[in-house]
Amino acid sequence: MANLKTRYMGLELKNPIIVGASNLVTNIDSLKEMEEKGAAAVVYKTLFEEQINLENLEIYELRTEYEERNAEMTTLFPNSKSVSQDPLEHLMNLRKAKEAVSIPVLASLNAVNDETWVEYATMIEQTGVDGIELNFYTLPEKMDEANADIEKQQVKILRDVKAAVKIPVSAKLSPYYTNPLKIISNLDKAKADGLVLFNRLFQPDINTQTERHVFPYNLSSSDDHRLPLRFAGLLYGNVNASVCTNSGILNGHDVIKMLLAGADSVEVVSALYKNGIGVIAAMIRELEEWMDSKGYDTIGSFRGKLSKKNTSNELPYHRAQYLDFMLGTSEIMKKYKSQR
Repeated sequence: MANLKTRYMGLELKNPIIVGASNLVTNIDSLKEMEEKGAAAVVYKTLFEEQINLENLEIYELRTEYEERNAEMTTLFPNSKSVSQDPLEHLMNLRKAKEAVSIPVLASLNAVNDETWVEYATMIEQTGVDGIELNFYTLPEKMDEANADIEKQQVKILRDVKAAVKIPVSAKLSPYYTNPLKIISNLDKAKADGLVLFNRLFQPDINTQTERHVFPYNLSSSDDHRLPLRFAGLLYGNVNASVCTNSGILNGHDVIKMLLAGADSVEVVSALYKNGIGVIAAMIRELEEWMDSKGYDTIGSFRGKLSKKNTSNELPYHRAQYLDFMLGTSEIMKKYKSQR
């Protein structure tokens, strides 16, 4: 029987499959089922400081809407703090999740202000979780905001959080950097314990009939794994941090691809929404069967086999365009016509 153990962020995992952050993990029964089906670890739903601030603003406006209507009636609401004044409810649920399962539980954090990254991280550590995943992304809204300033701030946040807590800390990144390898290298030098590639950002759409914005589910498809696969192959053997790939990992063979490229582990979310929690067991079974058929006893015996470092074929890691030139227009058109 193949040994599926791997290491991620310094933690020993029984296999490479981690359940990523989503609403699915907030249900304790679902959390237990994930463990039962074989998940090696789970990332709890993200604590968003921006959401907390928005909720506080909405509650403040509600409480003060009818104030000062007359001399006798200064307020219609008691002067008690809102439950959303701090992340205590989230932290309480995070502690319950950690106590409900025996596999590692990682927290996910996205703060706004430099000081609250550290403040929330220290509070999260007190829940007993096994590590923290920092969600780093910046939406391009301001033309005068320098990319170097954004990246320096994110590296500083990682350093500050690492200095404030004793548990492992990873960084989950978007692919939208001028040179993702540069920010990854800087985070690695700042002692990131793990790197998660890549974050799926919220993308709005437009309904042409109603002429309004709509907000569809942002589940990944099988083709979405190609970008993280490429970067896993580029990073293998070049960073000290563990590499975890995310997006488009829907079955066991997608997991195998990531490991061959050089990833230490994978995070799955869309696969669970599309196919149910039982897909975890199916992924593990497919990985075991493939390893047995190939004669691999451990993950380490083939991890990184097709990385840039270990492959003689430079095309996957050097060519990004000119598909039409390489394959020819007629060949591409013939392939896609046959799939209609």
